[in-house]
Amino acid sequence: MNNFQFHNPTRIVFGEGSADRIGELASSYGKTVLLVYGGGSIKSTGLYERTIKQLKESGITFYELPGIEPNPRLSTVNKGIDICREHGVDFILAVGGGSVIDASKAIAAGALYDGDVWDFFVGKASIQQALPIGTVLTLAATGSEMNGSTVISHWEEKLKRGAGSAHLYPRFSILDPSLTYSVPRNHTVYGSVDIMSHVFEQYFSLTTNTPLQERFCESILQTVIENVEPALANPNDAAARANLMWCGTMALNGGQISLGMQNDWASHGIEHEVSAIYDIPHGAGLAIIFPNWMRYVYKQRPDRFAQYATRVWGIDPAGKSEDELALAGIQATRDFFTRIGAESKLADFGIGDDQLDRMAEEAVRYGAIGSFKRLEKDDVREILRMSL
Repeated sequence: MNNFQFHNPTRIVFGEGSADRIGELASSYGKTVLLVYGGGSIKSTGLYERTIKQLKESGITFYELPGIEPNPRLSTVNKGIDICREHGVDFILAVGGGSVIDASKAIAAGALYDGDVWDFFVGKASIQQALPIGTVLTLAATGSEMNGSTVISHWEEKLKRGAGSAHLYPRFSILDPSLTYSVPRNHTVYGSVDIMSHVFEQYFSLTTNTPLQERFCESILQTVIENVEPALANPNDAAARANLMWCGTMALNGGQISLGMQNDWASHGIEHEVSAIYDIPHGAGLAIIFPNWMRYVYKQRPDRFAQYATRVWGIDPAGKSEDELALAGIQATRDFFTRIGAESKLADFGIGDDQLDRMAEEAVRYGAIGSFKRLEKDDVREILRMSL
């Protein structure tokens, strides 16, 4: 186990009915608020009216930035920055899923920066300050409600990049599972894949002597597996929705489940290049890429993959070699993603091989990616080829 430090300042307010505390919590941090949300689902569910009613009752002046894209655009982030500067916004309230929260974090950082906010995403500057933000989560997926990371897309340049800072941790996050009852089926599927993928990036590690961390990871994976299909069968299953929501938050909240472990993150880097060009759902891209990454790298530590097969999928090790167990666990992953309705190949989105070189090159623009196995351009290209 490696040395580590951990601090997470986000206040979590979890449970059905917790969305009734939006005004109370927001008023503790600001009086002029930018309300950020997505494509309008919060209006059809009544959450929008519920939110603005509380803001008004709390004496908050608010401005709105609707229309955040599933892969949030730099151009939209810049609109939010302009609103903050024009109206002296002192707090940002993100109501939605990970894309809305990521866009809000980028706005929070950009509003207090004299340069181009994209500087933070290409390594030209580091985030030294940001407006405070709060979140009302409507989709279990990214963990952005309890971490300091953000990912946005520069659509004109077909680039998707991430940035992070301790200044981007939300001050509070409201996790009301009832807000996820209306989530469309495919969003539930992709969100669950995203949760599992966050765990994979931490679990498949070369670091040894980490039994507690490994079991943290395995427990989240098992809990997602146990709750996805009940949530799909009955979208109003309160227990399943609550479990998925808490899994998503715990899977990526600043490294809590993998403290002292080296993480990988190559598969996310590869997927970002795919969705930067083709704008496919992030979770769908991960469902396609991750099993192929697993097959490509498992020989680095077949023991970890064999452990994954037995502990997470319950595969009987009797009569199987370590390699056979590892491959059985990888196949179980692919089969599960397919069973819940996730795509299995890039061709399912009409994606061919014409951009493979560009995607592979961009993935390693700043050097080899991953730590479980260091991936160069040819490695990335092969994983993409396997994903076609």
